This record gives sequence, C-alpha cells and structure tokens, in this order.
Amino acid sequence: MIAIFNKFRIGLSSIYVMLAILTVSVSMVSCSKDDELEIQNDFPFEVKLMPVPKDVSNGQTVEIRIAIERTGYYSNTQYFLRYFQFDGQGTLRYYDEQPYLPNDLYPLPTEQFRLYYTSTSTVSQSFEVWISDSFGNEKQISFQFNSAD
Repeated sequence: MIAIFNKFRIGLSSIYVMLAILTVSVSMVSCSKDDELEIQNDFPFEVKLMPVPKDVSNGQTVEIRIAIERTGYYSNTQYFLRYFQFDGQGTLRYYDEQPYLPNDLYPLPTEQFRLYYTSTSTVSQSFEVWISDSFGNEKQISFQFNSAD
C-alpha cells in the first residue's frame, strides 16, 4: 500500500510541476513588453450646420450656427477654424470679436458656436470655412450667397 501511495505522490508532484510551468509560461507571454496599451486620442468628427439664407444684401449680417460632433472623446483635442473668400466681399467673425483674416488659423473655444458673415458687396459671394482638430482631421464647409440687391 505504501508503494502505491509513493507512486501516486510522485505522479501528483509531476502534475504540480507541469501546472506551475504552464502558469509561468502563460504569465510570461501575456506580460511581454512588446504589447503596449494603446490609447486612442485621434477621433474623427462631423460638422453640423443650421440652415442659412440663400440671399444676402450689402451690409446684411447672416448668422451661421455650427456644431462639431465628435465620434469619440479625448479631453485635449483642440479645434481650429480658417476661411477663404473667393467670390465677392464680406467679413466673417466669431460672435462680437474682430473679423477673421482669410487663411489665418483661429482656435475655437467651444464645439457649438455661431459665426456672423456680413456682406460688403453687391454681387454673389462664396467662401469656405475649414474646421480642423489638433490631430490634422479637417472638414470643409462651403457657403454661397446670392446678391439680394
């Protein structure tokens, strides 16, 4: 009986050794230094607009309501705006701040905002607004106003 018990004990110890080797192997493979935790911080976004009038008179101001809708959230993302007017003349400004200069980059403090375009010409006007984030994603919005004069 003692011989059977000794054989059984030897069999159990080899099973314990195999389990220990298996546990160590799995731990080593799952904790390798090559696998780093990836944190996504670059999320695409969409730009939503409220409707704007099609016609504008010289001296008239049009309100443009814009909302940036993120597909994910990273707290350090910053948004910027620039614009370029290629037909007619007018000014674009953020609330009651100074008018934007074409092709200059301006930071946007919020994701929902209003721009105000004031016509200074009696012909049709066209301009583009580019909204970009701090990771290089960009969206283009085109505006065209017919002259109401």
